[in-house]
Amino acid sequence: MASLALERAPAAALPLCFLRLAPAWGLLAALLLWRYGATVFATRWALPTVALAHVFTLGVLGNAILGGLLQFLPVVADAQPRMARRLGALLPVSYNLGLAGLVCGLLRWPAWIAPSGLLLASTLAFYSVSALAGLRFDGRQTVLRAGLALALLALLIAAALGLVLAAALSGLISVPMAALTDSHAAIGLLGGGLVLAGSVGSVVLPMFQGTAAVPKHWFALWLASLLCALVAGVALRLANVLGSMVLLLAAPVAAFALAVLVLQARAPHRRNGTLVGFWRLGALALLAATMFSLFAARWPESRSAMVAGVLGIAVALPALVLGMLLEIAAFLGWLGLQGSRVRGHRLPSADALFPESRKARVLVLHVASAFALLVAAAWPGKLSVSLAALALAAAYALTAFELLVLWQRTRRAARGTSIPDLPLAGEQSSAS
Repeated sequence: MASLALERAPAAALPLCFLRLAPAWGLLAALLLWRYGATVFATRWALPTVALAHVFTLGVLGNAILGGLLQFLPVVADAQPRMARRLGALLPVSYNLGLAGLVCGLLRWPAWIAPSGLLLASTLAFYSVSALAGLRFDGRQTVLRAGLALALLALLIAAALGLVLAAALSGLISVPMAALTDSHAAIGLLGGGLVLAGSVGSVVLPMFQGTAAVPKHWFALWLASLLCALVAGVALRLANVLGSMVLLLAAPVAAFALAVLVLQARAPHRRNGTLVGFWRLGALALLAATMFSLFAARWPESRSAMVAGVLGIAVALPALVLGMLLEIAAFLGWLGLQGSRVRGHRLPSADALFPESRKARVLVLHVASAFALLVAAAWPGKLSVSLAALALAAAYALTAFELLVLWQRTRRAARGTSIPDLPLAGEQSSAS
């Protein structure tokens, strides 16, 4: 099992810039869902649907992943991203400005699509190359680092394909949009998002959820199978062999979801119940998304493809990263207090800064939001979509509120003021 090297942790400011913005994009997703209603569930090619998909994938997932990796890489994988300090500080700004411009371009001002896509792709390229340059293969944690490297390469390729698609949408070039869009989505979501979830999960599951250790040879086999399926699926899709990508990718995706559920069910030392709940929600949604994708391949005219997309993009992957976001935010707060000790004052643990009961409330609303989104995708109508938008807004509003409360509690602790909810703890919590 990997161990935590706290002395290598970066300053908390840069990861937090990304992490704090993730719930804001979730709120924007709820607003777009309320504004455009059932239109977003009519067809995947509608521009409001494309905009909403990018709000989830780049806004919620992207900010959570980029911020979390800045902490995970040095502390767990002994990899320090090689980015200049000043340029690194600009990354959250350029990334989110590029995304905001892309969304505005898709919804209202098409001329913004190409320059915003260029800004986004450049930012992701700089981040990915900097992170890859910090990875080294010295015989330790080889499989973990290989998974992280594959995920970063996938993000880099997805960014390049996204730039090509942005140019095509702007009328600058002509490309096979459907095939390239499917390839872009598969590489970004599965090659980047799912490979990263599997790599992080090989550490998170045993260390923070109390499961048995993930066997390295099984993890390596899963990585290889997903990589082969992704390469073959993209090649066949670009050759216009329809349906093959879904069939090839179904097995490794389902294997990940089932592995999470089995490991959690057999955990010998269960802990961090809210994190377990988020990952269970993500695994179940991912398993359901896989089944609906297979139905869609068999019955293309059904609503199965839209339901699968909503489950994967709006429920499954966000649940996996949001569960970790809450843990990382608490850990960063605790870590930041270590340099501000007041003589005679005991610092609170990460659990005291962010009590499990407060995290559990966030989980409950996200579960309710998941059900509402599922109903809206399966039976789109004014009532179902409005309820889904309200549930989504409530879930992300509470997430943002709890992160704000965590920040206020950390500031109080730094000033030597006691925290009312829980007694102070002299030792580090399990989350750290």
